[in-house]
This record gives sequence, C-alpha cells and structure tokens, in this order.
Amino acid sequence: MRRHLKRVKGVIHDYSLLLIIGAIGAMLWANTSPQNYKNVLDMVILDHFFIGHVHIVNGVVERVLTLQYLINDVFMSLFFAIAGKEIWEACALRGGAMQGKKAVVPFLATIGGMAGPVTVYLLIAHMYGESVYREVVNGWAIPTATDIAFSVLIARLIFGVKHPAVAFLLLLAIVDDAGGLLILAAFYPTTELQPQWLLLSLTSSIGAYYIPRWIGLVGSKKHHPLWMRIMPYGIAGALSWYGFQESGIHPALGLLPIIPAIPHADNDTGIFAEDSKYQKDLLNIIEHRLKTFVQVVLFFFGLVNAGVVLNVVGPATTVVFLGLMIGKPLGIFILGFIGARVLGLGLPEGMSYRELVVVGFIAAIGFTVALFVATVAFPSGATQDAAKMGAVLSFAAAGVAILVARLLGVKRMTSK
Repeated sequence: MRRHLKRVKGVIHDYSLLLIIGAIGAMLWANTSPQNYKNVLDMVILDHFFIGHVHIVNGVVERVLTLQYLINDVFMSLFFAIAGKEIWEACALRGGAMQGKKAVVPFLATIGGMAGPVTVYLLIAHMYGESVYREVVNGWAIPTATDIAFSVLIARLIFGVKHPAVAFLLLLAIVDDAGGLLILAAFYPTTELQPQWLLLSLTSSIGAYYIPRWIGLVGSKKHHPLWMRIMPYGIAGALSWYGFQESGIHPALGLLPIIPAIPHADNDTGIFAEDSKYQKDLLNIIEHRLKTFVQVVLFFFGLVNAGVVLNVVGPATTVVFLGLMIGKPLGIFILGFIGARVLGLGLPEGMSYRELVVVGFIAAIGFTVALFVATVAFPSGATQDAAKMGAVLSFAAAGVAILVARLLGVKRMTSK
C-alpha cells in the first residue's frame, strides 16, 4: 500500500488535487444543503455592472456579476490561457510537438475522440425519442472533452512517467482542448453574436506585440522591473477579454489572442514540460507566476460547478456518460488505427495497439472541460445538473482503463 501511495504522490499534480477537493466539497455541499449552495452560486457581487451575466430588464440589457460568473468567465480565462500557451508552443515554435508527421496520428486519434462521442451522444438521444432529443441536443459537445489533469494522472499510474503512451495522450489532450476551444467559440455564444467587438481583441493583440517593442520594454538591453514588462500584456488581455464578452463568444477564451504577442523562447521544451519553469522568457515567467493562483481558481471551479444533487439523473446523464465511455475509446482507436496502419504512419516507438486501446479509455475522463461546457450548453436546472452528473460519472473511465490495461497485459515502464 505504501508503495502505491508513493507512486500516486509522485505523479499527481497540485491542480488535480485541488480540483478534486473542490469537486468533493461541492458534491457534499449540494447534497446536504442544496438551496444554500445555489444561493452562493447566484450571489450578486455587483449589479448593473459592465461585466457579468446578461439580463434584459424592460428591454434594456443589464449585466450582473455573480460569484459563478467571476470564477467561470473571468478567472478561468487564466486557465485557458495556460492551455492556449501549450497549444501555441506545440504548433508554432521550433521543435514543437505538433509539427510534422509525429503529430498526425495523435491528431487523427483526437478527431476520432471528438467525433465518436458526438455520434454516440446523438444516436442515444434519438433512441430516447423526439422530446428528449430536443431537450439534450444542445449538449452534444460535452462528451468531446478530455480532462488533461486527471487523464495524465491515470496514464502515468498505468504506463509510468516516461512511457511513450503518456506523451501520446498529452498530445491528444492538447489537440482535444484546441478543438474544444473552437467549439465553444463557434457553437456556444453567450449572447447574440456581435463579431465587430472582436476587432478590439485583434487590435489589443497587435498592440501587445508592437507597443512594448516601440517603447523599449522588449529587445532593449536596459533592465525593466517585471511589473512594467507585464503591464502592457495585462492591459491588452483585459481589453481582449472584454471584446470577447461583448462579441458573444465565451469570455473565458478572451486571453488567447494575446498569447502569441508575449515574448517567448525560440524552442518548445515539450507539452507541460517541467523544464519550462527554468525558461527566462516573459511568457514562461508569467505562466509560473500565475501557477498558484490558477490552482486556487481550479479549486473554486470545482466547488461552483460540480455540486450535483445525486438523485438528479436523467437522459442527459446517460448520453453524456455513454458518449464518453463508448464514443471516446472507439473513436480514438478507429482513427488512430487508420493513421498508424492504413496510412502507414505508425505509432510512437514502444507503443502498441494495446496501449492505444487503454489511452482511449483514459481519454474518456471528461471532468473539468465537460463541466464547463455543460454550464454553457444548458441553462441552470435539471438538464444541466443531469449532464454534469454524466461528466462526474466519467471518473469510472479511470477504473475501466486500469482493468483493460491488466487484461491486455500492458506493462508499466519503470523510471531509470
């Protein structure tokens, strides 16, 4: 037992642990005092404010800043910015993990891992009948999500830290997140779309790139305090976030346009690599300065989103859960096999089709982003709670993955 606990301690991430604690706290709170829990979520911080949920009062648009909006739409933008940083590094920088042939098979597997859950979700919804289908159809994107934190944790427990299947899963999860961000932006606007406001985000991004260079904060040999170097990007990020809110696109994505404008080292150290904390470029410095705050944000994200009453189970629970548990592994294996065998691109050295099957089940853990999409796809109420329950139950994929790994004889690679 001590050996297993040591192994868990060695691979678990702080943000995973805090998210779990927040989610458990939410479940306990919501099931012991549901009305109190709901009142806290809807607690008004500022009324008639310039950011917040939209309300139409006598034909006039007003915004109300609630606790849940502050966490989900404002603070979570920092989490998505860090995820966006990893995506951009892998795609754009020298030696990035998503460049060339090495990214093709994980990319195809990711497409399968998104298309499979959507297909299963909609098929099962159709089987329920027209009325249920209309009730749940807008949540089709919920099971497309793969939770990076928990999936990496389980992958390392099963395969070992240095196994190529872990890197494969990381790459798959990153591409999955990129696809999820595009889905949120394209299919889940928060209000009526007003794309002209995105010009503010575009202008902010361009300004964030050029202005610091014009005034000597970038490229100058003169030493400037860190707060002065960060300030232009903070201002640009706030403006870009506001542009997303006003455009109707989910504002949690509002910092993404600023990421490429921040000075960065020329090479990619790897997706979520520990080495990045030793980089001296401004983007990595900002990421690691934000790390503790983002961990706290993820705790509160779990606390305000995972509070599902256990008896709230319905068709949305079934379609989300089966979309993840059946659609994810099936889609990942089919398109991964096509890329590796049919197209002749192969799997990473040291990884076989047995590991690909296990990766598919691990990727079915759709907790964090699935909860986030559920809050966007459905209004507060029974359907949203039932969909969230499906996302919470997807933790079962971890146990299934461990069982399948043992049945297939997958060996754990020990660190040397």
